[in-house]
Amino acid sequence: MRGWPSSRRSRATAAGNVSVMCRNITTLRGLQPQATPEEIEAAARQYVRKVSGVQAVSGRTEAAVDQAIRKVAEATTELLAGLPPRQQPPPTLPPLRRLAAKPR
Repeated sequence: MRGWPSSRRSRATAAGNVSVMCRNITTLRGLQPQATPEEIEAAARQYVRKVSGVQAVSGRTEAAVDQAIRKVAEATTELLAGLPPRQQPPPTLPPLRRLAAKPR
């Protein structure tokens, strides 16, 4: 990969059908306390669902989806461990933390 596009929007391909992808996946870097394995897995699941287009896992897709989620979660864990600390906290909390913070 040569680098990031100059803006947050993806550049269109020759077919003109590439749009912003996965914009609703929450930033996990810089959370205090650090992102939990459950939050990392939830983000990996969201990414795999978005990229694959598989919203509901079936018997035909279960093994491939589960393997992809494991690999993405492992890569995410390694990435977060290798990055320097953020200077500012992420703009939003992960969904699991938002649920936990809701008054009952």
